[in-house]
Amino acid sequence: MDTDGTHETRPPHSGHIPRPAAPPPPGLPPRPSHAPAAGPTLGDWLRFPRSSDGPGVWTYGHVPRAAEEPEETPTRQLVSGALISLLAGLLLWSLLWNGYLGGFWLWPLYMFTPDSWAGTLPSVVASYIWYAVVAAVLVTGFGRLGRWPELGRRVLRSRAVRPLHSADQARPEPGGPDDPARWPQLRAAGLAEAADRLEGEAGGGRMSDVDYTRIRRAWESVRVDPKRMRAFADAVRDKGAGACAHPSGARDLPVRAARHDLLARQVLLGTVEDGVRNPYSRRGTSLALDPDVLGTSLLAVGPSGTGKTRRLVRPVVETLALQALAGQAAVVAVGAAGAQLGPDAAYDVVVRVGDPASVYDLDLYGGATDPDEAATLLAEGFVGDVPGIDVRRAATALAQLLGPFRAAYGRFPAVPELRELLDQVPDAFAALRRELAQAGAAEHAMLRELDARTRQHGAHGDPGPALADRVALLDRPAFAGFFDTTGQGRPFSLRALEHPIRVRVDLPERGHADASRMLARLLLAQFNAAAAGRGDRSLFAFLAFDDASHTLTPETVRGVQRLRSAHAGVLLTLRTLDDVPEALRTPLLGAVGCRMAFSGVTTWDGKRFAEAWGTEWVEARDVTHRTVFADQPLTRLMHSFRKLVTGKAVTTDAVTVRQVERERWSASDLAHAVPPGHAVLSLTSVRGERAAPLLVRLAGTA
Repeated sequence: MDTDGTHETRPPHSGHIPRPAAPPPPGLPPRPSHAPAAGPTLGDWLRFPRSSDGPGVWTYGHVPRAAEEPEETPTRQLVSGALISLLAGLLLWSLLWNGYLGGFWLWPLYMFTPDSWAGTLPSVVASYIWYAVVAAVLVTGFGRLGRWPELGRRVLRSRAVRPLHSADQARPEPGGPDDPARWPQLRAAGLAEAADRLEGEAGGGRMSDVDYTRIRRAWESVRVDPKRMRAFADAVRDKGAGACAHPSGARDLPVRAARHDLLARQVLLGTVEDGVRNPYSRRGTSLALDPDVLGTSLLAVGPSGTGKTRRLVRPVVETLALQALAGQAAVVAVGAAGAQLGPDAAYDVVVRVGDPASVYDLDLYGGATDPDEAATLLAEGFVGDVPGIDVRRAATALAQLLGPFRAAYGRFPAVPELRELLDQVPDAFAALRRELAQAGAAEHAMLRELDARTRQHGAHGDPGPALADRVALLDRPAFAGFFDTTGQGRPFSLRALEHPIRVRVDLPERGHADASRMLARLLLAQFNAAAAGRGDRSLFAFLAFDDASHTLTPETVRGVQRLRSAHAGVLLTLRTLDDVPEALRTPLLGAVGCRMAFSGVTTWDGKRFAEAWGTEWVEARDVTHRTVFADQPLTRLMHSFRKLVTGKAVTTDAVTVRQVERERWSASDLAHAVPPGHAVLSLTSVRGERAAPLLVRLAGTA
């Protein structure tokens, strides 16, 4: 289905399957009940062969290629050799036929035919048979000499249509015991009734790829905990394809802007260019992203207008939202208000910071209940980017306020209250002391914390003023009613990553750029802590930043590197690496496993990527031209005539082949040799498999 909600015609290898159509808006004519050639059915999609020979390979119908390019004789040389051998063969036949070489080639005929056959029909037949044998021998010999079979294969291959998949990739027979559309895993467990119900749903067109993936995921949880089998069977019997639904009740996204293969958990990103800059085994293949490579995190750099949002962030967020509906992932997308990250209906939670109409709020403390943990997260978000301020001292200063406040009121302070405490407003401190005094001796330790903050306020190196200035960015009329801690709002916390949730956070980048960057830093710090602290890591947790400028700090970069062991990852997009502190540029490129440089990057950014991608050994051919000086008069005359005709002296070429170490992609190549709509991308999987930097034509590029 296209982005405007209409069906489109797709070839059988597209990887799409029909999805239930949404009802038409009021006032519009009814939608057609079907579209011609809407693509493969669910069963065909499930049975289509999938194979992979490296990270980032679009497995749907992939045909592996040889690792090295075979040495191929140029077609022009084959044609000339074939013609020469043909002429030579015809010449030899003519000489034999006309007797210029004698009659030796007719001796076998004379030896094996009796004299009584002379002038009879058998003699004529035997003669022509012998002529055919000799002609066949000549054709075979000169054909091999001129490589006629290779030329014939070359011509036929250029005219033939490449098959969609090789014959050796076995496809399950429809209706067979291994047919995934018949749910053999359920039948093997004795749930034949449930399998028949699901098979009927798929055959009737009432099951989508999301339904199949979701129910298969539920069955995997049943295999882990067999006590759920009865509930699973009852749900399938009662609801069919709608069983084990997402908590939101949604069974698909309202619109898809990219091609997805939920069976392989992949989204198609583009096509690897068929050029010498790419390894032969990957040329012309489709490139996709999945949790296996996104789990090492991805950094993308490119100037504005290169399609980072439309061609990278949106497809990645979309595929993870589909996986969330299937119970496999939790995704949080962060971008400026108005960023094209998908419609509101594609998300369970939409937080519009600074918008009074926003249904959801943002938990400033990330769901933490421990004052020290909350203080660490706040300090990282508030002053993690301020040079000269020790984040640990800032966290201690915040903990000296958050602990007593929570002990007194049972909650953390709201933004105005936190600002008053950091500014040492007398009334705020006096009220907090009274609450603690009424609590008695149990809160004596909290009074000491408060006294320590009072003594440190205004001292040399005190982070309190810097923290107060940053909190003041949130204490604005535009944010009134946000970051509530009294329980009156509906705050979203990143502690919800243990659930298959789809979240979009819109930051007020236009009017409050500094506050937006601070909130982005806070969200990244909270995500690192929440993803690593999950008790259940079966869901793949992902955080996507449409613009990560001025978001990274030393601690968050270290946290990003630890995400791969927590079954989580982040997507960071930048217009330039200059938006990251210089001391963090090299650590950032080392912390992520996937690096992507869009067309138009500067040579300064290209240099960093070139260093990260390293060098490789290549074969260099040096050709030296040496003028030939003839000694014989006739040879000198011929050389003079050749120079007169061609205008060049007669030379000989000396070729030297050697192995040299060169950069995979130089800074100049990244800045000037990447066409518009393309990007250079390297991938690393969580298992350590690597794909060298590939020049990719991104999907949607003409």
